[in-house]
Amino acid sequence: MQLIPRILFLLLAIAAVWLFSKKIAGIRRNILMGRDQDFSDNPGTRWKNMFLLAFGQKKMFRNPLVAILHFVIYAGFVIINLEVLEIVLDGLLGTHRLFLQPLGSFYSFLINSFEFLAAGVIVVCVIFLARRNMLKIRRFFHGDLKGWPASDANYILIIEIILMSLFLTMNATDTLLQERGFGHYAEQQSGNFFISSMLHPVFNGMSSNALVITERIAWWLHITGIFAFLNYLPWSKHLHILLAFPNAYYARLEPKGYINNMPAIQNEVLYAMQPDQAPANAAAPEKFGAKDVMDLSWRNILDAYSCTECGRCTAACPANITGKKLSPRKIMMDTRDRADEVGSQLKGKSFEGDGKTLLHDYITTEELRACTTCNACVEECPVSISPLEIIMELRRSLIMEESNAPQEWNGMFSNVENNFAPWKFSPDERDNWTK
Repeated sequence: MQLIPRILFLLLAIAAVWLFSKKIAGIRRNILMGRDQDFSDNPGTRWKNMFLLAFGQKKMFRNPLVAILHFVIYAGFVIINLEVLEIVLDGLLGTHRLFLQPLGSFYSFLINSFEFLAAGVIVVCVIFLARRNMLKIRRFFHGDLKGWPASDANYILIIEIILMSLFLTMNATDTLLQERGFGHYAEQQSGNFFISSMLHPVFNGMSSNALVITERIAWWLHITGIFAFLNYLPWSKHLHILLAFPNAYYARLEPKGYINNMPAIQNEVLYAMQPDQAPANAAAPEKFGAKDVMDLSWRNILDAYSCTECGRCTAACPANITGKKLSPRKIMMDTRDRADEVGSQLKGKSFEGDGKTLLHDYITTEELRACTTCNACVEECPVSISPLEIIMELRRSLIMEESNAPQEWNGMFSNVENNFAPWKFSPDERDNWTK
């Protein structure tokens, strides 16, 4: 009889890992369809950033209370899932509490630690559910969060509460069966665990056979829920649980106000001013800026998939605060959606086109023009995402590929070109604006 559950568990594990790997491979393909960009410099600084920003959640601690609560969920859920290793091995080998004998008394310490974290996760998830749905914080109900993205966080919080409750139920019924010396449970005397033992009065009235059924149901639902959560993760904004680490490692190390120039543009200006320096075979750049996701760098697309959709960038954006259409969070969500769409149509590495582009079909001219390049969105992001870089690339395409700029901008461009300053003064009178 022991063989059938093991076979079922093996099939479940294989299916979960295969589906997860397939989706992750698709996301990796979508990220790598972006332009090459080198981020291999200063590895020491990058490792430090990854530890402080991704694991230590440094930026979250601007609001210490929320940061501590978030850290309890994050650390608790990650650490508790160490016990999944034991569950997986038990399922494959047909054993029960495989690590109890090798670890001895340390096993009880570990499970007790996991249970305290589980209780903390449940409490914090309840607090966050109330905060999200009762306090009505504006960034959680902004217009760019519609449909499933608006409910995604609620689903995750509820799933975490269920998984932690199943973990505690599994331990409570298990230790009760140990106390009663029932079946194989009598051979695994792990002792009572502090949190789950508080649930004993709930189950004391049940027969031993009913307890076994309850324990097995909790065990199967717990591991099945974890496998399901594993496969929900790549479809959810909570993919940042995984991608926050590479995103923090590959964070930009330049000052936030630094804007990448295009050497091709600089050369065009140089050759216009000094034609004698232009090479005879100088080729014009293929394109300026970005019109679609494949024109962005792979790092920009990684940003999009790492977005937590927390809305801190949009809440800090002065353009959005003053009622303009620009929402940095929407910029990232649109980029990710377009990357998914293009990736699903890739044949090898070629994309034949579908008549749509990130610029215009997803992100409008009005949104791009509203950006003041103040870097508030970049400063606020807890995982080092830069919506501004995507905005700048799309705006470059608008202006340099389509000559699509407001009249006010065109006047300034003309003045810079002719007078080397934004104002209508001759080069000899450039300082007259100070008067």
